[in-house]
Amino acid sequence: MTDIAALLTRIDRLEHELAIQQDIHQIRRVQYTYGYFIDKSQYNEVVDLFADSGEVWFLGGIYKGKAGVRRLYIERFQTNFTQGHNGPRYGWLLDHPQLQTVIDVAPDRKTAKLRGRSMMQAGLHETAQGNQRAWWEGGIYENEFVREDGIWKIKALRYYPFWHGSFAEGWAKTPIDFVPMAKTCYPQDPLGPDQLISPAPRLWPATDIVPFHYPHPVTGRPIVADNSRAREGFKG
Repeated sequence: MTDIAALLTRIDRLEHELAIQQDIHQIRRVQYTYGYFIDKSQYNEVVDLFADSGEVWFLGGIYKGKAGVRRLYIERFQTNFTQGHNGPRYGWLLDHPQLQTVIDVAPDRKTAKLRGRSMMQAGLHETAQGNQRAWWEGGIYENEFVREDGIWKIKALRYYPFWHGSFAEGWAKTPIDFVPMAKTCYPQDPLGPDQLISPAPRLWPATDIVPFHYPHPVTGRPIVADNSRAREGFKG
């Protein structure tokens, strides 16, 4: 009986480890699909990736709940980028590849965390309607996921867009605070976030490390983020 009990314990452990790997696969699928939807401005489908209590951290603001998520992706992005159309439009480029994902699932398999990266190419062709431009962008994700009724959904999408640069000038000549952070919340700003992030993040040439949700994979110690020299050229 002792041998049988040990075998059953081993089977339970292996089943749990396999389930964790299946969770990681599904979470990565959700994150990668988010990138594909953003590529082609499928903002309705983006909103469906989020839990009802989900939120988005973007450019210094937090958009809370499905109402906040819709405000950002539908009322702001869909209106500004595709004139209210859910899908691509002629001449609009917004490639949003998802890279370097590191995923950790909680032991109870109810929640998970993901760190990842995107390096975006974006712009509007000269023959398309609107202000022609072309730019590069790179950023880090530190996201949270929740499993609801067996389906993994985005609980918190925290995107830190580190740097921007025009295609012509590159990132070396990007003006400081080239993309302004949110300063006014909803409803005073009808398209604004529900809460401001404090302290507000800074873009390139600031080089802050976004804290890691996981420890050093070899030493097991917390990864210390020394940002003491990340903003030397900034004032205020």
